[in-house]
Amino acid sequence: MASSYSPTKFDVKKIAIIGAGPIGLSAATYLVAQKAFEEIVIYERQYEVGGIWNYSPRPSDTLNVPQESPFVPAEPPIRPKETPPNFPTPLYDVLNTNVPRDLIQLSGKKFREDSTVFPSRQDIEEYLVSYADEFRHLIKFSTQVKDIRLRREKGKDQWDVETSSTITGETTTATFDAVIVASGHFSTPYIPDVKNIAEFHKTHPDVIIHSKLFRNSKPFTAKKVIVVGNSASGLDIGRQTRPISKQPLLLSVRTPTSPENLEFVGAEEVPEIEEFLVEEKGVRFKSGKVEKNVDAIVYATGYLYSLPFLDSFAPPLLTNGRRVYGLYKDLFHIEHPTLVFTGLPIMVNPWGTSEAQAALISRIWANQLPLPSLDQMNRWAEEEEEKRGPKYHVWPPGADIEYVNSTHDWIVSSGTPGRIPPKWNNYILWQKSIILEARRKFELEGRTAKSLEELGYFYDPKVWEQRTIG
Repeated sequence: MASSYSPTKFDVKKIAIIGAGPIGLSAATYLVAQKAFEEIVIYERQYEVGGIWNYSPRPSDTLNVPQESPFVPAEPPIRPKETPPNFPTPLYDVLNTNVPRDLIQLSGKKFREDSTVFPSRQDIEEYLVSYADEFRHLIKFSTQVKDIRLRREKGKDQWDVETSSTITGETTTATFDAVIVASGHFSTPYIPDVKNIAEFHKTHPDVIIHSKLFRNSKPFTAKKVIVVGNSASGLDIGRQTRPISKQPLLLSVRTPTSPENLEFVGAEEVPEIEEFLVEEKGVRFKSGKVEKNVDAIVYATGYLYSLPFLDSFAPPLLTNGRRVYGLYKDLFHIEHPTLVFTGLPIMVNPWGTSEAQAALISRIWANQLPLPSLDQMNRWAEEEEEKRGPKYHVWPPGADIEYVNSTHDWIVSSGTPGRIPPKWNNYILWQKSIILEARRKFELEGRTAKSLEELGYFYDPKVWEQRTIG
């Protein structure tokens, strides 16, 4: 399809935002502040804001084992009697953020002073509901986006967004000049296709789960448990499960766990699972070690990018679910830059990064800041593909700091109107430098601390004043 890109002029009046989680809400904040757009509609399939922070006590009924493709049917909502239909999110009962509240809060609104320094899921949910107060009139709740189609009209890209009500089933279509995809990437679990895993799951359907389905450790009482994966969720689930499971709890990993984290979890580290043993209800690890009569295996192996409402887009945006293709700066679709994807980068502070993205989107669509030429954006994409490898959207350490601060400086120096995005100072840099140690201590001391100082960490400006953070 021919490109509609104009290097100097956008004609964006009506904008659709897919998702009312923190990323979608921050996008709305900047678009409204730009005062350049006639209509902003936020589509949210849940009955309340929050995205993944909208806790669902009942986990998903859907689990594909294995699951290596992002092209799966859209997950149906659960229809409890006490609330409108909802889509289960990956939150478990006892959950706190991995970063201090100063690093996760959106600019312009602070957390309650009595919230813990690493906010609980309840704190986050309450915060986002309050944050969304001024935008509630823009949100169409219980509305699932089914399809987004691109067409040309009078030389301009138009986006037809088809939605359905999760309550009545009624289907509607509306047309927009631009679309922000802020639907997140924690919906489609990744479970690798290990030898015999499908047959094992068919024979023992209650053994394998994904961390998305984990709510608490009670079902694992006195059970032989293997947790697969040593990222944040794997470590957290392992720590919560080990005290009541049969000992030892096994932590199956691809790369070694740090001694501090392994001690923190209290698990025995084992290699990757190489084969499932159906008759023995067990597994063989890559070391040759065999574990029989396993009661539970929790795959904390992450998620795939999934865009079921853009399956018809050509060329395809997804292949194996590891990357969204055709983008400039992990954000703008190069051929059709009135389609953007916020919140794709991994291993970043997502809320701050999303604010920087939103500040750019609002100004570029309002013709206050330019995009590079089509050739320049394509060249950037080609160079990045060579550098990044298979973990394309996983940013290196410190890249989010550079991105947030350079975006802030560019916007301020441009003198363009609109909301100014955050800039992270040395105090924030100091907090990022102690996160892992402070988070472990917070957990060990009962998840009650209200400040880093209460945990024994004190900021010394003299030590940090010579630091350069981008």
